[in-house]
Amino acid sequence: MEYRRLGSSGLKVSVLSLGAMTFGESKTFMKGVTSTDDQARRVFDAALEDGVNLVDTANVYGDGASERMVGAWIKGKRDRVLVATKCRFPFDMGLRQPGPHDQGLSRKHIMEACEASLRRLDVETIDLYQVHMQDRSVGIEETLRALDDLVSQGKVRYIGCSNYTGYRLVEALSVAERRRTVRYESVQLQWSLIVRGAEREVIPACEAFGVGVMVWSPLARGFLSGKYQKGMAPPPGCRLEQWKESFQLLDQPPNWRILDKVQQLAALHETTPAAVALAWLLAKNAVSTIIVGARTVEQWKDNRRALDLVLTAEQVRALDEISAPPWGYPYDFIGSREPW
Repeated sequence: MEYRRLGSSGLKVSVLSLGAMTFGESKTFMKGVTSTDDQARRVFDAALEDGVNLVDTANVYGDGASERMVGAWIKGKRDRVLVATKCRFPFDMGLRQPGPHDQGLSRKHIMEACEASLRRLDVETIDLYQVHMQDRSVGIEETLRALDDLVSQGKVRYIGCSNYTGYRLVEALSVAERRRTVRYESVQLQWSLIVRGAEREVIPACEAFGVGVMVWSPLARGFLSGKYQKGMAPPPGCRLEQWKESFQLLDQPPNWRILDKVQQLAALHETTPAAVALAWLLAKNAVSTIIVGARTVEQWKDNRRALDLVLTAEQVRALDEISAPPWGYPYDFIGSREPW
């Protein structure tokens, strides 16, 4: 296992980290696509055995069950496991109309959500506390002051953000510098051969300001795993069989061409399509860690094969080219004249 520095912090994180979004039965947005408790525990043990030192969860995953399970399983392993969790969304989103302070990045909600996560995880300190999405209804200074207080109180070690625009990230970094608060050391974002929009602004900002990149959905919700076939319905029991609208969005000619290229390289290297898709991301200097969410040990083993695969520069370039989206203005204008 390789370990990389997370942003400008002192944290060294494994290049593959474990995503716990599927841990714990859910009645909300993950309903029907989670692991059994036994499956989740086996995946957890297998990941740690392979050298993973970061587990990423959130207060809303499994309606709180994910945090409780992670907290129970890290007992006796706390010295070698970093715990990352998040706040922002209403705890039981989709089941009832949230109250005015049940969500968002106000000081009130952040402080209460952190205390609740500490209880569920049964830890004194969260290693990386992340805001799950930006909140334009709250001034960034209020959010950063609350997070800074949590660090000062010893309840949080480092802070990060997720699902931020480039302008909001740079604004947050600027405010943190001016007000002398802790700053975001990481951004968790969606990035894959299918979804490359973060490359327009967010990833260049991370590279310019030394912010770590934590990748979620690196296989485009499993599309790049190779289990799907053009013209056929998703296999029973998989996530995209449940999330039909997501599959319809992915079921497009450009995406099948990308998958064909991934499968060609997988055959060439005698590995899996998932390993190729992950290896492409690992070749990007901006990446600190890729969050892998496996529902079974077999899926985990399939993904970990990326650790043994190094794509050539030519192969990385070929994947870059076949997956390049229409960047739009001003990126295509700038890109025709200089790198951006």
